[in-house]
Amino acid sequence: MDDKKHLRDLAVGCTGRVVGYEKAARGYKGKLLAMGLTPGTEFTITRYAPLGDPVEILVRGFKLSLRSYEANALFVEEM
Repeated sequence: MDDKKHLRDLAVGCTGRVVGYEKAARGYKGKLLAMGLTPGTEFTITRYAPLGDPVEILVRGFKLSLRSYEANALFVEEM
């Protein structure tokens, strides 16, 4: 993963795929896995709140809102 991107680096309407997690965010990794954000999972950014936090994504057929610290724990690739 030389070209690491975080969820916040993608614009509204972009589709991405989860590729990994921040090592420092071990506490959030379990929560993200429980919400269905496993490696290889595709998602679409549907909107950002006016101040940028939280972000809403469409994943596995449902809308999920992530706070900035949760979103920052994800490494993604744009598709």
